[in-house]
Amino acid sequence: MAKRVLILNGPNLNLLGTREKSVYGSKTLADIEADCKSACAAHGFSCDFRQSNHEGELVDWIQSARKTADALIINPAAYSHTSVAIHDALRTLEVPVIEVHLSNIHQREPFRHHSYVSAVATGVICGLGPKGYTLAIDALADD
Repeated sequence: MAKRVLILNGPNLNLLGTREKSVYGSKTLADIEADCKSACAAHGFSCDFRQSNHEGELVDWIQSARKTADALIINPAAYSHTSVAIHDALRTLEVPVIEVHLSNIHQREPFRHHSYVSAVATGVICGLGPKGYTLAIDALADD
């Protein structure tokens, strides 16, 4: 059976390619999804790629991943810095969790330097743009 990878994206990532290109680049979320699906297929993984601007929906998806995913990649976006609920939901998982950020959150505003997700993630990739997603998939293949 193929490894089932759930990839979750948080608020405002649906605007990629049109917002703050100097920070986030010009790729759209659809471009990143295509890259992820291709990388997953190359490793024989299935890929479920989702985005929500709503914290509760992300928490629901994380909770459902307990029964439907073998690994989780998450770009929680701004919720990284604010969501204890996402942190707590991720703690319930018994599968690898990789946190991804397009920008280097440690080079940005001080409030972005702390991530509640990092404390419960297996690994963190930040500052490498969209490539961070495919690197996360490659890391899961080595797992």
